[in-house]
Amino acid sequence: MSLSRSPSPNKGGGWSSPGLTTRFDNLSGRSSPRKTYQLNGGIGSNDVTWATAKARSDGVNGYPSFSTKNNGFFSRHARQISKSLPSFVKGAEKEKLGRGRWYPNSGSRTGRILGFLGRTIWRLRLRLLVVLSFILAIVIFYVTPMHRAYRRASVLGGGSKFVIILAANQGGGVMEWKGPREWAIERDSVKNKKKYAKKWGYNLEIVDMSTKKRYAHEWRESWEKVDTIRNCMRKYPKAQWFWWLDLNTFVMEPSYSLQKQVFNDLSSNTYRDINSYNPLEITHPFNNTQLDPESLSADGDGKASSIDLIIPQDCAGFNLGSFFIRRSTWTDRLLDVWWDPVGYEQKHMEWEHKEQDALEHLYINQPWIRTHTAFIPQRKINSFPKGACGENGEDPRIHYKEADRDFVVNMAGCEWGRDCWGEMYNFRELSNKLNRTPWEKFKDGISDRIKAMRAKPAEKTDDKS
Repeated sequence: MSLSRSPSPNKGGGWSSPGLTTRFDNLSGRSSPRKTYQLNGGIGSNDVTWATAKARSDGVNGYPSFSTKNNGFFSRHARQISKSLPSFVKGAEKEKLGRGRWYPNSGSRTGRILGFLGRTIWRLRLRLLVVLSFILAIVIFYVTPMHRAYRRASVLGGGSKFVIILAANQGGGVMEWKGPREWAIERDSVKNKKKYAKKWGYNLEIVDMSTKKRYAHEWRESWEKVDTIRNCMRKYPKAQWFWWLDLNTFVMEPSYSLQKQVFNDLSSNTYRDINSYNPLEITHPFNNTQLDPESLSADGDGKASSIDLIIPQDCAGFNLGSFFIRRSTWTDRLLDVWWDPVGYEQKHMEWEHKEQDALEHLYINQPWIRTHTAFIPQRKINSFPKGACGENGEDPRIHYKEADRDFVVNMAGCEWGRDCWGEMYNFRELSNKLNRTPWEKFKDGISDRIKAMRAKPAEKTDDKS
């Protein structure tokens, strides 16, 4: 039914909507009132028709007046592209789009599990990122060589500030022949020090003590220790502390760093008053009132920064199988006096322990030596096996304790009536056992159980026979 023949709701005809009343209403043969809108005070009427109202509505909906709707090049192609994309609708269209594809929630148990895991990982993505970053940092700094560079850097780990001096005696001493056992001891000792120095980024100087230097027409065997320290200080100008180790020493706990074991808390790890443990019964401090207050004090100035020499003491006095010395002006002066050929010529026949007795002599008679010397408990850096200093039985201040996991063991004097290679071998195996990884402990546990199971049938067979 056309609009022109429908009855008008208004009296006398006509429509309440201006768009339904046009100037062509008379063509139908009926007349109806027509409303017009005049602009500019009635000058030039503007008839609002249905077509103009619709055109304005289309302009408001986003189609500009200067462009025909959906007739441009981009509009046509945009419609074609949008039609080709999948639309997520319900019913038959969803089934059509999902045909031939696999979705996690398609109904199988595996799909549901994978979907659940995927959603869980997505919700916990930030926490997982933190955990993965932590694992990556551990791999970089503890598995790759990166941790060695970190530990060696003077600003970070500080490993380059330490030098380990090992007296290897690779060619044998004066009038000494080296057999297979001596070579085996040297091989194990050198390997042990290399592994430890590499782990913590320390410098390692292996000194061939067979190269002798001559002073005052005498061979000074074992006195080269002093001259060797001086040469190492020239070779490593940036190092601060130098750690001397004899060949018969073995690092039992490679997980202990020198910083943690000694130098991070030097004041509490050392003692200045020799009366705390004084096997030589040295009178300390001096009684001469003409000396300065530091020389008259049992602890010197009491500052850790003034310590330049750290020595352990065994049952017989000073022990230089493992000791520390720091680069300083005081150290240069000490090395000069210690290496003085005049003192050697006068006393070398009396000094049974050579350079060790010489240092004891200087400590007893020279006040300036005591103010920069500190002592460290023997088991802190230089534990002895039971055979050393064993005349009075086992001494808890001197001898190695497996339960306490002592740092270093020194087989001192093993060449005099003891088996050096046997002691070195036993301590090496013990160190390997104590420092096993969890995986190695697990494998060893399984191996021990298998051996025990095999041993039981053998014992039963022996009993029957």
